[in-house]
Amino acid sequence: MNYLKTTLLLAAMTGLFLAIGFLLGGTGGMVIAFLVAIAMNGFAYWNSDKLVLRMQGARPVNEAQAPQLYRIVSRLAARAQLPMPKVYLVDQAQPNAFATGRNPQNAAVAATTGLLRLLDEDEIEGVMAHELAHVKNRDTLIMTMTAVVAGAISMLANFALFFGGNRNNPLGIFGAILIMIFAPMAAMLVQMAISRTREYAADRGGAEISGKPMALASALDKLQNGARRCRNDIAEANPAQAHMFIVNPLSGEKMDSLFSTHPATQNRIAALRALAGSGGGDGDRGPSSHRQGQPWASQRPRRSTGSVSGSVPRAGRRDHWRP
Repeated sequence: MNYLKTTLLLAAMTGLFLAIGFLLGGTGGMVIAFLVAIAMNGFAYWNSDKLVLRMQGARPVNEAQAPQLYRIVSRLAARAQLPMPKVYLVDQAQPNAFATGRNPQNAAVAATTGLLRLLDEDEIEGVMAHELAHVKNRDTLIMTMTAVVAGAISMLANFALFFGGNRNNPLGIFGAILIMIFAPMAAMLVQMAISRTREYAADRGGAEISGKPMALASALDKLQNGARRCRNDIAEANPAQAHMFIVNPLSGEKMDSLFSTHPATQNRIAALRALAGSGGGDGDRGPSSHRQGQPWASQRPRRSTGSVSGSVPRAGRRDHWRP
């Protein structure tokens, strides 16, 4: 259902772009809009990952430079049967993470220094598993293309007034004004709906990869609180990239509102709790006999550092995430 919903939303956004081209310039306008969409998506396909990493100030790291993060990504990628992505570190106090790349063979995952300071190892695993789920589902490409089309719609709407008197425009000057106002808003709503859908899917995929849904739930709780306390000036200057992060990096986001790029964190935590309660992974995050021998599980004694509380019923010894 998530894939179907994403496909329908992408089709709706593309259809909106073509419709605006037709309304502004008739058949010729629609053809031009279609060619522009192809050109912009082609550029985004090949260059979006480099642009995003450069804009966020991310620097590549190896195992010697960031041993904990690199080892976590390496073992999770092996478990997810993905090629080892490039690992980046962002010198940013706000705790957050994101993934980018047009496909698993050209993927990159990035974490901020604030995230590494805030979370324990199991929670970092949960977050990076979430990002690898985005890579595996090719969400990085989907969201890049969505952002490009949404930007193209806004650009086209900005030129609406110039086409108001065009004889090929059936709506006239007043229709052009309506397009200029409502088209970018409609594109933004579709973009955000796609982003929310992919976040829920990545939460579930991350729980499957790591086997620790409650560790991811705890990490989300900490990250949301940390993001509210610490401003990310780079993200504030580039709000179109907010949907890439695991939690909303923009200030003032406190509810699952119509204009939010992310689902409400508490809703995501509730979904992960339900997943853990149904037998999906390490429900209480504590050491247990069924975790022995799992190479991705932390074997050291744990202390509960997250604010997500409450025990979750175990589903027995069977690990439902084991392939």
